[in-house]
Amino acid sequence: MKITDLEIHLLGGPGEMRPHWVSHFPVPSANELLVVLHTDAGISGFGLGSSNTSLQQTAAMFGDGLKELILGSDALAPERLYQKLFALSWQEIMARKGWSKAQLVLASAAVDIAMWDILGKHAGLPLYRLFGGHRNEVPCYVTCAYYRDGKDLDELRDEMRMLAAQGHRAFKAKIGALDIEQDMQRLQVVREEIGDDAELMIDVNCGWDLNTALAAIKRLPEVNPRWLEEPVHWYDDRRLLKLLARKTDIPLSAGESESSAQGCRALLEEQAIQILQFDCTRMGGFTMGRKLAALAELNHVEVAPHHDCFIHAHLVAGSPAGLIVESFTDPERDPLQAELFENPPLIENGMLRLNDAPGLGLTLRQDTIEKYGKRVV
Repeated sequence: MKITDLEIHLLGGPGEMRPHWVSHFPVPSANELLVVLHTDAGISGFGLGSSNTSLQQTAAMFGDGLKELILGSDALAPERLYQKLFALSWQEIMARKGWSKAQLVLASAAVDIAMWDILGKHAGLPLYRLFGGHRNEVPCYVTCAYYRDGKDLDELRDEMRMLAAQGHRAFKAKIGALDIEQDMQRLQVVREEIGDDAELMIDVNCGWDLNTALAAIKRLPEVNPRWLEEPVHWYDDRRLLKLLARKTDIPLSAGESESSAQGCRALLEEQAIQILQFDCTRMGGFTMGRKLAALAELNHVEVAPHHDCFIHAHLVAGSPAGLIVESFTDPERDPLQAELFENPPLIENGMLRLNDAPGLGLTLRQDTIEKYGKRVV
């Protein structure tokens, strides 16, 4: 079976008058590279690549020579094609084309997910079964409590009540933009609204220096956090995480900001994190994601991938190391989760149940692609 054609679409949410901010940058309401691969057997598969920054240049690569390197490839050999595309990041073509490593890494990830979708459809099995079939439903949390201009504690209460009414049992709150006392007030509101039995995760998005993190871990037990995510600055995070881990019993998590599977491996080697949060849509696809899940299991580290719950649920369900997936069920924050698929998996009572359809088990809605997207190749 050969790849005979591909489509590239850019998907973006509507511009927001009040952007959603984490500790020090705004996140887009939606920003995805959609790759659709077609084969000579009539089977098509899709993959997504996500980013907080523009994907225009990444998409342009496909029309500038990357498409020709993909066409004709064995559609049932994702490992082979992934290694071929990833290897471009240290070859002459990258400089001659003006491509960047980050663009190549993201593009190869999206193509890889599409390849696995094809492989699952050819096998007639959902990917979570091909990945090990450990279970067919996984815990799911909702990310929330973003900073927004003019957002006060009353608006935060309203947000948490809305999400709790959706049936969530686990919530991840954003902090790090304010001083510790102000952020603790916000976290107390979140905890009051979700109740003592719900899980509360805390995400700093690399916003603290070590001294601030050390001060914060003395206060955070007041809200009983399940984990503390990316608490320290990016430039020395592996060493800083290790130092912080010695001072707290709160499990630390990281991985979404890594640009390679090897970077995630280094986090495990530091023995500083208890939860690994790589993102298959940003780097590695399922080819490297499966290897990271296995590595995490062997190192007694749990896996809670970043973003795109319907994609990552297959990895979490396929591995004993799989812990939980991240969702965005406020359509203002991420309209694509609500609208991109005809048959999204059911999220109910804090659990996501995977579809039994083959491959990713997801059917794209063409009207949503037209509404939020632009075909570029």
